[in-house]
Amino acid sequence: MARIRFILRTIALSIGLCQSAEAQSCRLALVLALDVSGSVNASEYEQQINGLAAALSDPEVRSLILFSADAPVSLAAFEWSSRNHQYVIQPWISLDGPAALDRAIARIGSHRKVRAGLKTAMGTALLFGASMLEQQPHCWQKTIDLSGDGKNNIGPSPQDAYQSVIFNAVTVNALVVGDPTSTSVEGTSLSPQALRQYYEDEVIRGPNAFAIIANGYADYAQAMQRKLLRELALPIFGAVQE
Repeated sequence: MARIRFILRTIALSIGLCQSAEAQSCRLALVLALDVSGSVNASEYEQQINGLAAALSDPEVRSLILFSADAPVSLAAFEWSSRNHQYVIQPWISLDGPAALDRAIARIGSHRKVRAGLKTAMGTALLFGASMLEQQPHCWQKTIDLSGDGKNNIGPSPQDAYQSVIFNAVTVNALVVGDPTSTSVEGTSLSPQALRQYYEDEVIRGPNAFAIIANGYADYAQAMQRKLLRELALPIFGAVQE
């Protein structure tokens, strides 16, 4: 826990340098976390960043995002790798109209990775994402969208990170990028099914949490589109009690 407290203090200082959206009611705070660890080469990163921009540009996704200007979606995005690397690509922005969404898409699509480590510090990335969500206390739902193509291999595990109260009321969904040529059920080169099982067992969090698999980075845009449609279509409120 001492290590996690240290990480949280460091994250708080980092996020304090980032811009935040003007406080207002919003129905969903969504922070997108993109894996840039050593397993992601330059071509794959380009497919990932362009795929995210394409998914946000999809007409159905746009329609759901822009459903209500009175209670908009707040969006942020960052890339992550080792314990010392979490880089904010898109600071918090309220997607309260087409122009705001277009600005976010343009900023994300034009980003070039700023990698400062090769390891996969997933727990640290999740703590960073949860700390960003603390900037959005006015949002009714809070979700971390974590993309990754491997297991945590340095720093606190996702389950260690989830011991922190910072994750209260936070949902964690995953986009699992599997290698369609791998058939291993153990080791560092897992089959897409085995990797998805790891994310379902160790990473996703919350009663409506889910993992979607992409069959390689070439499938990233379509997988992200499916994930965003599912997240944005979730009911804002729970079932009415009779």
